[in-house]
Amino acid sequence: MSGDGADLFYVEAIRQALHQEMERDERVFVLGEDVGTYGGAFKVTDGLLARFGERRVIDTPVSEEAIVGAAIGAAIRGMRPIAEMQFIDFLARAFDLLTNFAAKNRYRTGIGVPLVVRGPAGAGVHGGPFHSQSPEGYYMHAPGLKVVVPATAYDAKGLLLAAIRDEDPVLYLEHKFLYRRVKDFVPSGDYTVPIGKAAVRREGQDLTIVTWGAMVHIALEAAGTLQREGIDAEVVDLRTLVPLDEETLLASVAKTSKCMVLHEDTRTGGPGGEIAATLAEKAFEYLDGPILRVTAPDTPVPFAAPLEAAYLPNEATVLAAARRLASY
Repeated sequence: MSGDGADLFYVEAIRQALHQEMERDERVFVLGEDVGTYGGAFKVTDGLLARFGERRVIDTPVSEEAIVGAAIGAAIRGMRPIAEMQFIDFLARAFDLLTNFAAKNRYRTGIGVPLVVRGPAGAGVHGGPFHSQSPEGYYMHAPGLKVVVPATAYDAKGLLLAAIRDEDPVLYLEHKFLYRRVKDFVPSGDYTVPIGKAAVRREGQDLTIVTWGAMVHIALEAAGTLQREGIDAEVVDLRTLVPLDEETLLASVAKTSKCMVLHEDTRTGGPGGEIAATLAEKAFEYLDGPILRVTAPDTPVPFAAPLEAAYLPNEATVLAAARRLASY
């Protein structure tokens, strides 16, 4: 990994990864709605068409089934497709292809499908119920599919490079609220962040906050406030939901004895339930309190800014849960 680099926004880090991997590997190509001439709805693919041409940056019809289906076929034939969803919500249109074909193909035939499906997820930009979802819980349920959710610019580049090089399908969720709000040092050279390895963003002794994506930054803000109250919170950024880094998760809870799972996905059937069950099975002897979940409610994401703010977990809701945990 080169020591050179710069502070980049989250969106710039993703774009740099795309440029560099397309330069490195001629099998890599991008397809999706408006990824070429327009540069993508959030300008993630801006500049790719001019550099790599229309054979490797393909504007598609508005059909998620067609995008994912074409990408699967190309992957099986030896290419490395990166399929962009204009909003990740609409990947539901290609749910069958991704979960029943791409994810199961290695099991069924012994042939992997080296495909990346990427796109903007999450709320906070007043996009309403069809452009703001965090659907990771749906896709965690599909054996054979990896689910990646970076929270920093450094991880956004490194995890995307790792995902493109993976021999199996990867769902790569980019939180749209972070695109131009999160900025950190990104090496200019080639590096990967391993899929399936969590990061301890803040060490602590009193309780663990497990989270990912945009909620990592909410957790860190809350941890700073808790520190001033005498509560030392550890923040674990999972980075990858499938495969789950149980080793880091269990080690943190063994140290702190208390755990909260924080996520933007809705509560019922959300990833927090699976993580809590894992901890209840494997870390029961260490726990000194209930495993709490701080999540979005079981409703669609509201359009109105005040309602959306109330819908999303925030520092106040994290603090309330943390204080409750600390009281045990």
